[in-house]
Formats: sequence, C-alpha cells, structure tokens
Amino acid sequence: MNKYMLTVMLWAIGINCFAQANISPAKPQTKKTIVMGAKLHVGNGKVIDNSYLIFDKGKITGVGDATVARINMSDATIINANDKHIYPGFIAPITNLGLIEISAVKATLDYSEIGDFNPHIRALVAYNTDSKVPATIRSNGVLMAQITPQGGTISGSSSVVQLDAWNWEDAAIKKDDAMHLNWPVTPKFKNTGNRAAVSVDALKERTKTILNSLDQFFTEAKAYAETDKPAVINTRFAAMKHLFDGSQRLFISVAGEKDIIAAIKFAQKYGITPVIVGGDEAYLITAFLKENNIAVIVNEPHSLPDSDDSDVNMPYKNAGVLANAGVEVVMSMQSYWQLRNLPFMAGTIAAWGLDKEKALQTITLNTAKVLGIDKIAGSLEIGKDATFFISAGDALDMKSNKVEQAFIQGRDINLDNLHKQLDKKFSDKYKN
Repeated sequence: MNKYMLTVMLWAIGINCFAQANISPAKPQTKKTIVMGAKLHVGNGKVIDNSYLIFDKGKITGVGDATVARINMSDATIINANDKHIYPGFIAPITNLGLIEISAVKATLDYSEIGDFNPHIRALVAYNTDSKVPATIRSNGVLMAQITPQGGTISGSSSVVQLDAWNWEDAAIKKDDAMHLNWPVTPKFKNTGNRAAVSVDALKERTKTILNSLDQFFTEAKAYAETDKPAVINTRFAAMKHLFDGSQRLFISVAGEKDIIAAIKFAQKYGITPVIVGGDEAYLITAFLKENNIAVIVNEPHSLPDSDDSDVNMPYKNAGVLANAGVEVVMSMQSYWQLRNLPFMAGTIAAWGLDKEKALQTITLNTAKVLGIDKIAGSLEIGKDATFFISAGDALDMKSNKVEQAFIQGRDINLDNLHKQLDKKFSDKYKN
C-alpha cells in the first residue's frame, strides 16, 4: 500500500471519529446547586465523610460537614450523593493533548517546531478544542490540562486549559504559564579507549556545545529583558522576558542525578527557581531539592527504571520517596491518549509508600500550585472554581472509578465520548 492510500484511509478514519462524537460545551450555571451526603476529598489532604458542597455562578460558596451545618436549601438544585465521592477536577501537566489527533497523519500534528531555540512558540494557539480525546479523559475526572510544546532545546510556552470549551480563548485558564527546556543528557559511559568511547566523547562534546549555546542564549535574553527600548526587536528574546521577572516558570525536562543538579544551578544563575520534569533519579538528591525549594513532576510509575542498576520498583516508589522527604511532587503522563489513566497512576504511588490523600494531591492541589492556578483550582474550598466530579467509587482505583457527573466552573458537562459511543454501538450489534 502506498503512502497516499494510507493517508487517505487514516483521514477517513479521522473524519468518521469526528462525525461520531459531536459533544457541545456545557452552558453556564444559572442556579445555585447543593451536593449532599458524599465523602468529599478536599484535595489538600482533608476528607469530609458526610459533606455538603454549595456552588453558584461557577464558584464554590460553601463546603463542610453536613451533620453539623444548617443549610438553606431554598431556591437551589439538590444533588443527592450519598455513598459517593466528590473530588476536585484532576489536572494533567506536561501533555500534548489537543496538539495531536492521529499520530500517523502529519497534518494533525502540531506539537513541535523546527529549530533548537523556540521560546516564542505558544502551544495555546494550536490547541484544538474539537479534538475527540479530551472527552475521553474527562470521563475519568481529568478536567484541566497544561498544554505543552515539545522538541528542540527550548520548546516554547505552555498554557493551562479547562477541557470543555468552544475555542482556545474560552479554554484558557492561565496563558503562557511556563517555558519548557529540554536539558541535554550527559553520557554516563567511561572512556575505555575502544571504538564506543569515540562516540561517547562526541556526545560529550555535543552536550558541551549545547550548554554553551544555551548559556549564551539566556545571557543575551536577560540583557534584552533589562533593556527598556531595544534598538532591534527580537521575538525570541522578548518571549523570555517573563522568566526573568518571575511571572513565568521554567520547566526543565531532565532525568539523571548530576544533570538535575546542573540544570537547577543553571537556572539559579539567572535568578530562576525551576520545576524539574521527569526526575528519574531525583530520589537520590532529596535533600538538595528540598533545600532549594524545587518541585518535581514525576513521570508515570508504570515504566521501567532509568538505569539497569536501579531498583526495578523505583518508578513506583520515586514519588513517595520524594514526597515523604518534603519535596513537592506532581504526577504526569506525557502521552495524550493515556491521560485517562492519570488517576490510576496516583493510585499506584499510593500503594508504594505514599498516603492516599497525598497521592491525590499530586494530581490536584500540588499540580495547581506548580502551574500557578491554586487560587482557583486544585482543592474544593470557598471562592475557588466549582470544578469537580462525583464518582460512585474510589477515583484512584481502576476497578471502582465511575465518574457519574462532572462540573467545570459550575457547568454540568456532558460525559459522553467516542469510546462510550463505540462501546454502545458494537454492544448493540453483538447483543443476543
């Protein structure tokens, strides 16, 4: 089969998918709503066994213990959630969700740009709200995401969105929240004098060249940011300005112990406190991370160790080791389709040394803090957005997670999706 025919077939599949999952964003909340009787997981470590949650005009106006409070239920919609759970909307950091639809069709890929230094690239404007993927992950409680560019040394800026919108302008919660840097990997092999060592030396030289270029770029960008009226406009340097004034964070993707330390010291040289993404060997330097107030966004635990010499269970334990040492930990899943499994990754780390509610924080309040949206999201507290969901069971458990109703900024969203539609279609076909 030639490439042309393959492309046509994949496009046909894509068009068929678009036709089957036509889900419109929910309308704004018009009436005060009270959810009664659920076990409410606040998101900050607290749990209320028999709760009430009141929200109006998209904001939480009341939350507490229903057994001791007197609640005015007049002129309100009442939702009975006895024996169910309420969770803050889960937040997925570091994802190309909405930037890619069909991996094998190049025209649907918009997550990476050509070149090494692209700080002027904004992932937000490429975010596709018509993608069929967000609806599938909303069904497991993931209601917000950090849309992140990839590729090169400096990939560009990410933005935080809510996952029920007509366009990227409606979706945006926080624009250009962070700049993303891929730290060059330092080769670990020793020079043994054989042929393999030649390539290792070449890799080391390449890494050194990248680091020198990166240092020069940051130096020039900082000087540009400190210039009131530059004689020549440089869009790449201009895009770096908010890194140096503290209004934008720097996320550095790096795995190895020595590379993590080098990346942090590099950022500190320019007055920046970075966030480490990946951090496979971060558990080896917990004291250093805590001392420097560094948050770590760990990769999904269902993976292999970074090194052949590492504990085979280290990916499971990494988040718990960091969190128990006082490091702020966030959970991520960088692939877009797998984001529906984000809550189950948090459930895994809860089974490997981390308190269940602290594990929940890695996809709620901790994430909101790192992304700079904790004033409106991440926990169920008065004044924050009414972005939450009701589950019939434990949302971190694959067997019992069953999201029955979800709200984004008070809007009762449609939980239908393409997967559910296809399940019903073929269940009906083969039903006896």
